[in-house]
Amino acid sequence: MLVATGGRPAEPWEAPALAVVPGGSANVFARALGTPRDPAEATAQILAALEERRSRTVGLGRADDRWFTFNAGIGWDADVVAEVERARAAGREATPLRYAGTAVRQYLAQRWRPKEVTVEVPGVLAPTAARLAFVSNTDPWTYLGSRAVRTNPRSSFAEGLGLFALRELGLGTVLPLLREILRPAGDPRGRHLVRHDAVPVVRVRTEEPVALQLDGDHLGERSDVEFVSVADALRVVV
Repeated sequence: MLVATGGRPAEPWEAPALAVVPGGSANVFARALGTPRDPAEATAQILAALEERRSRTVGLGRADDRWFTFNAGIGWDADVVAEVERARAAGREATPLRYAGTAVRQYLAQRWRPKEVTVEVPGVLAPTAARLAFVSNTDPWTYLGSRAVRTNPRSSFAEGLGLFALRELGLGTVLPLLREILRPAGDPRGRHLVRHDAVPVVRVRTEEPVALQLDGDHLGERSDVEFVSVADALRVVV
């Protein structure tokens, strides 16, 4: 079993480890590990790491009974993922331009038909109403082409989860935050932003089920999800 839930052996190489070769369009997990984007270069790095017995452990996020490596979302971004998955099933390519266009359409739909969610960080944030919520396990948690998207710059594989939630979706809120999260040194803040970095647990509830995504995979609709940070859950070859 790759994921450790009850502690790891004293000798790291007694347990299975994961080696990541990038092959998708964003390759967020691989890039967060510092793996070269070129598959041949990544393979060469992995072979060198195996020869030198070089590895590291990373924390993962868990939502109910599912694991995620870099990001989860409920509401807006999960609706974007669901629509792009439908487009891919119809034979269309999942390009950054398609994601951007889909995000704009879903944003306009949510402006007219808002989906309210309640976010909570036990011991830190009381239940708070929001319109969307991202939960990240590292920084950055995605890329728009070559540009990193940074919602929680102090989150990492070793520090817990980051919560990024918006209490309203007006252009006066969204546009300044969008510019900030796309800056190389972005550190988003705002009156309608609910943000907490490096927390162990995030809870999200909704009155009606809304879309949920983990690592870019649409998992259907949920109305109550608990996101938990699990430290040193996975050993990776780097």
